[in-house]
Amino acid sequence: MSQICEILKYEGDNSTFIWKHPSEDFNSLTQLIVHESQEAIFFLNGQALDLFGAGRYTLETQNIPLIGRALNRSTGDKTPFHCEVYFINKTEQMSIKWGTDSKVQYIDPQYGFPLAIGASGEMSLRVEDSRKLLLKLVGTESFLGQQRLVLLFRAFLMTRVKTYIAQTIKANAINIFEIDENLTAFSESIHKLLIPDFADYGISLERFFVTNIVKPDGDRQYEKFKELHFRQYADIAEAKLRQQTAVIDAETEAQRVVIDSQAQAAKRRQEG
Repeated sequence: MSQICEILKYEGDNSTFIWKHPSEDFNSLTQLIVHESQEAIFFLNGQALDLFGAGRYTLETQNIPLIGRALNRSTGDKTPFHCEVYFINKTEQMSIKWGTDSKVQYIDPQYGFPLAIGASGEMSLRVEDSRKLLLKLVGTESFLGQQRLVLLFRAFLMTRVKTYIAQTIKANAINIFEIDENLTAFSESIHKLLIPDFADYGISLERFFVTNIVKPDGDRQYEKFKELHFRQYADIAEAKLRQQTAVIDAETEAQRVVIDSQAQAAKRRQEG
């Protein structure tokens, strides 16, 4: 039999979501140490057993209901048993990058022409339900870090993100030429839509940011509508300027008339 592990504790780094302890042979006197923002789960024969929060524990089987039911205690308190132990890091992990794997196809809500854009940004994730994440994603793997998690999520994330980008643009009537100035509200809308998708896997999507929109610069049709859009605003600005100039001219003329009238009145007083 392998050497009995006396102390169980987390030895991964802070970019790790789930870390499996390399030892799998313990007895009821083994010490389990779980730090703050961590949880530990025992697995036996592929079944998730007891879950431990922060603290220090001695694995006395009579105090561990699920493990206790699975063991034969006939040899006393030092009964050895074979089990897998997973540590879950529940701290919020930030600055995890994401990006669309292909262009998002949609119809611009203002001009009605088809567009294809890309998007990228950052998100932060936190393990909310350790059991759910282990059972749905980890399987027989011994490690789950940021890169592996994003890779596992990539297919569903790309499908959802592209769908939600198109839906959000349509629902809020955001035209392509004003999307950058709406990135904060745009990010918040997509974040809300994604929260339940991540929750299905036991993950809390704490933050989600769209930081860059890749526009179809160089596309002939896009460039045509961009020119029309900015010409429209240039025409509006020019019309406002003419209007303001006309108002200033009218005010200046009125003031000139008043001054002339005052001068004529003063002249008549002087002439008696």
